[in-house]
Amino acid sequence: MNSVETSRHLVYVITEDWFFTSHFLDRAVAAKKAGYKVSVVTRCRNVAEQIKQHGFNVENIEFSRRGLNPVTEIATVLRLRSILKKIKPDIVHNIALKPVVLGSLAAKLSGTSKVVNAPVGMGYVFTSKESRARVLRPVVKSLIRYVLSRPNSRVIIENRDDFENLISGKFAKQESIFLIKGAGVDTIKFAAKPEPDAPVTVIMVSRLLRDKGVQEFIESARTVRATNSKVQFLLVGDVDDGNPTSLTSSQLIELTDSKDVTWLGARTDIAELLAASHIACLPSYREGLPKSLIEAASVGRPIVTTDVPGCREVVTHLVNGLLVRPRNSKELAVAIEKLASDPDLCKKMGAENRRKAETEFSNEIIIRQTHSVYDSFY
Repeated sequence: MNSVETSRHLVYVITEDWFFTSHFLDRAVAAKKAGYKVSVVTRCRNVAEQIKQHGFNVENIEFSRRGLNPVTEIATVLRLRSILKKIKPDIVHNIALKPVVLGSLAAKLSGTSKVVNAPVGMGYVFTSKESRARVLRPVVKSLIRYVLSRPNSRVIIENRDDFENLISGKFAKQESIFLIKGAGVDTIKFAAKPEPDAPVTVIMVSRLLRDKGVQEFIESARTVRATNSKVQFLLVGDVDDGNPTSLTSSQLIELTDSKDVTWLGARTDIAELLAASHIACLPSYREGLPKSLIEAASVGRPIVTTDVPGCREVVTHLVNGLLVRPRNSKELAVAIEKLASDPDLCKKMGAENRRKAETEFSNEIIIRQTHSVYDSFY
């Protein structure tokens, strides 16, 4: 991206500080190097100080992530409007469904005309089969259609399925939609590594959410280990109290006591854990484009995942991994057993994954594509 006037001010609106650091920090750092002033509006928790150390202005806002209480959401819009009027951004980049809706409304009320909306994934409302989600769905769709179709706005989408759905559902005009495949991966940090020695280890890196397929992963581990107890299963990640599909405390106790899955909790050494594993797994019900899979691809690991939007953007069946139906632990177990018993296939798929990471998902590619969206306003 070419150098820009330092007066241009880019603001990220995102629910959680940790999500910003894991998915958008590299792009923000690159924007600052290119001349943008950068602000982050988010819920400030454990890593807000880390964000500030990059020279970014950080504004705290408490997004409610459970449900859609009109009073609470209107108050959030007004709070966002106040922040935007104070810091006077040139571009507002809203990330995830709730910031997309509330941030767009606040931008309009504050007089900020240049808005980038990134509805990464489609969230609980679009994936859950619970009655509450079904009731909310039409309301949320109407709001999304309104904010995405506003003049002088851009939409970043992470997979081809969502791209097609936005167009067919008339959520936004095609010329305003940019397909950018995920958050990017540092291919040096997540360097290609040879497979470790036995035992075969299957790793799932994810928040402990039902719609990430955590229960199916646990059930498939039980099935595989019933006939081959040497195969090891690692689950890396923590609960997310703000998400309605997070595992309950009783399910956590069951997981802790499991003889089939080793739960490591939240970890920062993901590259090392992937290098120590043989197969990466994510049986999610729906994704934008999962960062855990592109990190596994960069390390050169074959992948078992579900044939759903986002996941199939990363994996081509029988080429760099195996796709199974969502919510199906039996199919998942069969796929894992297939790779666990075929090291040559694993190596072949792993090599293809590394190539794909370098040519489609690297940080350099994703940063360049994202900044081209910012440049399109000028």
